[in-house]
Amino acid sequence: MEITEENITEERSAMLSRLGLDVQNKGTMGRILATGSIAEATERPDGTMEATIRINEDEICWEPAILVLPHGGELDLTVINDDTNTHSCLLPSNGDQKFLWLVNHSRGRATLTLDGPGYYWYSSPGGNDEGRGLTAAIVVRGEVPPEARLDRPDQPRP
Repeated sequence: MEITEENITEERSAMLSRLGLDVQNKGTMGRILATGSIAEATERPDGTMEATIRINEDEICWEPAILVLPHGGELDLTVINDDTNTHSCLLPSNGDQKFLWLVNHSRGRATLTLDGPGYYWYSSPGGNDEGRGLTAAIVVRGEVPPEARLDRPDQPRP
């Protein structure tokens, strides 16, 4: 495909649709993280956080694709499968991953502990769901505590 000004400025979701990358049962990635929405977890007065993620019917992507936590800690997560297919959710958590089996039109809950800043990936590891787009990220904001920092010179910060 020739790169032109028209296809550079084309709406990302329209381009994915035109290229056939936003439908099920194709040989390529169903969707990429940059096409989903971004949401922030809600912080409770006690410092724990809560959020909901879902799989919409026939979309084969997590909504939101990127969940942002304001800081490390405990997250109460509700996972909803609105799809007509069965999926699962393999979630990160300090010391122990959490697994939810999500039959069609179901919901599950998991309590995650993510105490360090960084990117934590999660997916639906069954039936080539990952290859079709059911991969997403939880981003934990904040600074690494002094005791966990590498012994090296200060690095420039934006």
